[in-house]
Amino acid sequence: MTKNTKQHAKVAIFMGSASDEALVRPCTEILNQLDIPYFFTITSAHRTPERTADLINELEQNNCQVYICAAGMAAHLAGAVAAKTIKPVIGIPLNASPLNGMDALLATVMMPPGFPVATVALDKAGAKNAAWLAAQILALKDDKLADKIKSTRKEFKQAVEEAASKLK
Repeated sequence: MTKNTKQHAKVAIFMGSASDEALVRPCTEILNQLDIPYFFTITSAHRTPERTADLINELEQNNCQVYICAAGMAAHLAGAVAAKTIKPVIGIPLNASPLNGMDALLATVMMPPGFPVATVALDKAGAKNAAWLAAQILALKDDKLADKIKSTRKEFKQAVEEAASKLK
């Protein structure tokens, strides 16, 4: 099965601009590692609001479970998606302005009651944790995925312990 497909996606990843891809790509790498099907595309809350709404409608019909939205500057993409779905929305603020991402962080995190966006860190670190958070949400109903996450965490632990043992 192709990972980047609307028909089987459990996670949708939206980014506001093609220039965001390098910052968001780590998200897809983790979803691939965990064998989570996803749909990855560009759509904008401001430039293509109809496209964004249409994508959400189509993905909802195909039982998409989690949305990840990455945007910089005004960063309204995650909020626009949260307004159109009751599925979990994870926002990745991107550093794309002279304000060093603070504008995107505040725009993503400050949502009105009833329209939450789970906001992760900026840029690549945020993209990675967005994938992990999406996986943990899906693992609530998927024991095999939960086991993969636990196994990966053991690998993280072993790597730290190994590095610590090499210190003199």
